[in-house]
Amino acid sequence: MPQPHAFLWNSIIKGCLNNNDPQEALFMYYKMVVAQAWPNEFTFPTLFKACAVVGAVEKGEQLHAHVMKLGLVGDGHVRSSAIRMYAKCGRVKEARQVLDESREADVVCWNAMIDGYLKCGDVEAATALFEAKEEKNVGSWNAMISGYARCGKIELAEKLFREMPQRDEISWSAIIDGYIKQGCFKEALIVFHEMQNSGARLRKSVLSSVLAACANVGALDEGKWIHAYISRNSIQLDAILGTSLLDMYAKCGRLDMAWEVFENMKQKRVFSWNAMIGGLAMHGRAKDAIELFLKMQRDENLKPDGITFVGVLSACAHAGLVEQGLQYFNSMKQKYGVEPAVEHYGCIVNLLGRAGLFAEAQELIKSMPMTPNAAVWGALLGACRTHGNVELGGKLGKLLLELEPQNSGRYALLSHIYANAGRWDDVANVRTLMKDRNIKTASGRSVINLNGVTHEFVMGDGSHPHMKQINVMLEEVIEKLRLVGYVPNTTQVLFDIDEEEKETRLCRHSEKIAIAFGLLNTSPGTTIQIVKNLRVCEDCHDATKLISRMYDREIIVRDRVRYHHFRNGSCSCKDFCYVHRKVWQHYLKTNCIWGSNLKEREGSEGSRAGKLKEAGGEQLVLGVTIEPGQTFSTDSGVTITISEVEAASTPLEIQEGSDSTSLEPFFEKDNGDLNVTQ
Repeated sequence: MPQPHAFLWNSIIKGCLNNNDPQEALFMYYKMVVAQAWPNEFTFPTLFKACAVVGAVEKGEQLHAHVMKLGLVGDGHVRSSAIRMYAKCGRVKEARQVLDESREADVVCWNAMIDGYLKCGDVEAATALFEAKEEKNVGSWNAMISGYARCGKIELAEKLFREMPQRDEISWSAIIDGYIKQGCFKEALIVFHEMQNSGARLRKSVLSSVLAACANVGALDEGKWIHAYISRNSIQLDAILGTSLLDMYAKCGRLDMAWEVFENMKQKRVFSWNAMIGGLAMHGRAKDAIELFLKMQRDENLKPDGITFVGVLSACAHAGLVEQGLQYFNSMKQKYGVEPAVEHYGCIVNLLGRAGLFAEAQELIKSMPMTPNAAVWGALLGACRTHGNVELGGKLGKLLLELEPQNSGRYALLSHIYANAGRWDDVANVRTLMKDRNIKTASGRSVINLNGVTHEFVMGDGSHPHMKQINVMLEEVIEKLRLVGYVPNTTQVLFDIDEEEKETRLCRHSEKIAIAFGLLNTSPGTTIQIVKNLRVCEDCHDATKLISRMYDREIIVRDRVRYHHFRNGSCSCKDFCYVHRKVWQHYLKTNCIWGSNLKEREGSEGSRAGKLKEAGGEQLVLGVTIEPGQTFSTDSGVTITISEVEAASTPLEIQEGSDSTSLEPFFEKDNGDLNVTQ
């Protein structure tokens, strides 16, 4: 075709942009000009959008000059696209000039300018423009709601949403997205219920957003409803929606359903594989995560990216696969061409720290090509808590308090390390520093979703309407726990108070309250699913194992670090997250070694020793004292060696015990076995 019509050029330019090639779209315009084809008002909106995508503001200015020469500046679509281009490139002054130059700027141009101000963070200018314009359409309100939410002004976004005269699907989507970006997941679900009742059509984008909210609060029933809605309305499960669905199931503890969605997805992109690998990693299924990582390359010929390796390295860290983790880390650049970023180094520091390899972790940090951030140092600090490394923990804690003086979690973690070591003066100093800096600690919150309603529990908060019944149930649970040998692990209390008060505090942790609520309001045998905003403490972890056995329930707890599947007295993490000297000492006392006062207690009704005697327990070890260098291992594969400092500070004398089988039916075999090798 010697001289193609402008319509054909416009189609080619638009096709390039739709295929994610904005540079080619701009090059095709160059060829169009060289071919002396005459661009029209349909040519420039696509070109301005291409400039905005790649940030090519200089080319955008040239296009603007062409528009003025061709006399197309009066066209509303051309003008609004020019405003958007300038605003997205951070040139709000030029964008406003385009708006003001037109005497008859329509509402579309005003909306584009409002959106531009908000994208650049100028909330005051956007608000003034919005209030100055008498003629507003639903797009004007939507631009303000989206912009307020993007700038963190969710209260103003909600106010406008409630005031707007009419809403469309974008209005609902904007406020739901806004809530989710601000972490207000419960509120997002409430608005979604309103949207359902309004009869508005549920778009794919809304469904993906709501699935993210369901994932974050553990709203499995709501997520299942969305899955059924997708199937019922024959909505195509593309890569984005399918990934959102499998991510929801994985984060709600239903790895089986996540896998089913993944297997049935016809379109899978790298991020789909990443979500499934990450889900397996969070649930401690390291071998499955690694196998899927290999399968995506072998069967699908897909190249893993940086996020893929975050999932794989996290899986290795959760399972203690040090050798494999280092192998994959070293192969990132050599084999896959992926440059390790700070988050990958953080994963390896976490991996080495969890394994107690502090020297290796510190050497890795020294070798980092970039400055280690707070997350890297925080991973090592968390390992210090796990292994009771007070000296290094103190140094790292002080460093982190300088790097992140407003992060309350760092203060709490350092306090835990000092409290576990009995260094109450140091705990008091940390608390004084928090008070001086006006730092408030984040309260532990546990969420359980039943029948589409989200229930949130906080220790000391009695506002729940059924709190009286919950307290009665909680007392019953604690009493049953004591009968099978549960003793609260008071090292988890960060206050220098008497033991009885420490035990009372532990028994009122939010996850225990949520479990009591779940036992009250679900049928026997039903799985209880809880989401905790902080790491589950060792005491709640031990107690939940026993509760799962006593009440024959599977209890799934998602904390800040990983998922814990409690079933029949065991946890899927194999206690890997909690093995250090003080917790190990508590573990021995509560699970298999009863201490020097066994004979004094064995006749007492309901005592641990009495239960052992009834179960026909046999003596395993007598008069063994822990010495430096002595190694202990469990069936779960965890090994701990007592250092000279640890042995000297709190010698632990094992005077009587029992093998794991004699503890049946009170403990799981793989949690009760203790082997002593010298």
